[in-house]
Amino acid sequence: MSRKTMVRPGGRSARVQASVHAAVRELEAEVGREALTVPLVATRAGVTPSTIYRRWGDLQELLSDVAVERLRPETAPEDKGSLRSDLEAWAEQFLEEMSAPTGRAYIRDALLGGPDGTNAGQCSAYAAEQIDVILDRAADREENAPDVETVLDRVVAPMMYRILFRPEGLDTAYARQLAVGLVGSNDR
Repeated sequence: MSRKTMVRPGGRSARVQASVHAAVRELEAEVGREALTVPLVATRAGVTPSTIYRRWGDLQELLSDVAVERLRPETAPEDKGSLRSDLEAWAEQFLEEMSAPTGRAYIRDALLGGPDGTNAGQCSAYAAEQIDVILDRAADREENAPDVETVLDRVVAPMMYRILFRPEGLDTAYARQLAVGLVGSNDR
C-alpha cells in the first residue's frame, strides 16, 4: 500500500483538519464570511495556504467540508416512546436547526462544495442514519414503520425544499404535519 492511499486515524492530518476547521469558525464569527480567504484561514490555523489548497482545493470546498462537519448530529434522536412521537420530535428539531440562518448557510455550503456531490450526500447520510435509529426503535416496539427512503422523500425532502426556497412561515407545526401525514394520527 502506498503512503498516499494509507489513511491514518488521527495524526497530523486530523490535527490539520481540526485547526483549519476551528480557524474557519473563529474567523467567520470575528470578520464575517465575506472576509474569509485561504491565506487568512491558513495563518489562523498555523498552516501554509498550500496545505489548504492541496487538501481542499479552494475556499468553497473548505467551507463545504466545515459545513458537513457542523451538520453532523451530535446525539441520537430522542426516544419518545412511539414512532409518531419520535418522528415528530426529530422532524421539529431538524427543521429548527436547518432553517436557522446558520443551518441554511451550512446547507448551501455543503451543496456548493464537492462537485461530485460527496458532501451533500454525507449530509443526506446523516439524516438517514438518524431516521434509521427511529425506525429500528419502532421495529423493536413492533410498530408498522415505513422505510428510510420513504421518510426522506415525505418528511426530509419537503422540509429541505422549503428551507432553501420558501423559508417564510416554517414552524414546528409544519414538521409535525409531515410526520403525522406519513405515519398517521392514531399512532401515539
